[in-house]
Amino acid sequence: MGTEPKETEPEKAAKAGKGSSAGDGPKKPGARGKKKDRKGKKAAAADGSTKAQAGGDGTGTGPEDTAAGGSDPWKLAFVALLVVGLVCVVAWVLLGSRLLVVRDVSVEGLERVPEQEAVQAAGVDTGTPLIRVDLGAAEGRVADLDLVEEVEVARSWPATLRVEVTERQPVLAVRVGEGYRLIDGDGVRIEDSDARPGAQPLVRVTGEVEGNAGVRAASDIVETAPDSLLAQMQLIDASEGGEITVQLADGSTVEWGDASDTEDKSDVLRVLMGEHPPQDGQVYDVSNPDLAIVK
Repeated sequence: MGTEPKETEPEKAAKAGKGSSAGDGPKKPGARGKKKDRKGKKAAAADGSTKAQAGGDGTGTGPEDTAAGGSDPWKLAFVALLVVGLVCVVAWVLLGSRLLVVRDVSVEGLERVPEQEAVQAAGVDTGTPLIRVDLGAAEGRVADLDLVEEVEVARSWPATLRVEVTERQPVLAVRVGEGYRLIDGDGVRIEDSDARPGAQPLVRVTGEVEGNAGVRAASDIVETAPDSLLAQMQLIDASEGGEITVQLADGSTVEWGDASDTEDKSDVLRVLMGEHPPQDGQVYDVSNPDLAIVK
């Protein structure tokens, strides 16, 4: 047997190092490596918390940003539906329900026209939605009544149609057969009377009374004359058109001329009558109000 050569110390150390590397497996991280890992985890957690506060996706769009950038679409949809619902309810109440319908037709200003006649002329049935009533058409139908001069129809919520009527008033009288007919300024018949009226002077015209220009001129004279003169007027003769004369109760006469300057002539006549009291046969010529004379 031969004698094995002895290993030197360096060789023993080298073998010991190889055995440790091959048998012990991967080396565990040291204390310094563990500290680095803990720092990395803390940084990742801090970054995740920041992202969550910013909106969860790292884009910086959180609830605050949504409120600042625009309204919630669900809220907008809810408001829109609410508005539409309110409009539908209002439309139904006005047009389709029985809450705001015509239950009464109130007529005011009547003296000679029967109330039922005015209601029927308006032509609006009870139960009609008040909002659907054609006010202009109702006014036109009531205005067609002979004794109605003006009319105004209005809604009175919640359920009344109000009709305000201005009737024609008699201002003149014309002789008809053995009696008299009271007429307004347009010559429209108001009523008939067997006796001569005391408040309305007679008028004499040529042709049809209704719509006659002479009647209109005589009516203007009556409406502008002072009460003291009106009480003395017996007859207004407008049969000659441009040569109107007025006969007074005391026997005096007023030569009025044509239908122009009615107010000026009335004022001048009042002055002349004050300076020259009326008497039988006296003539006041106011056909030219700037050159009025007494004959």
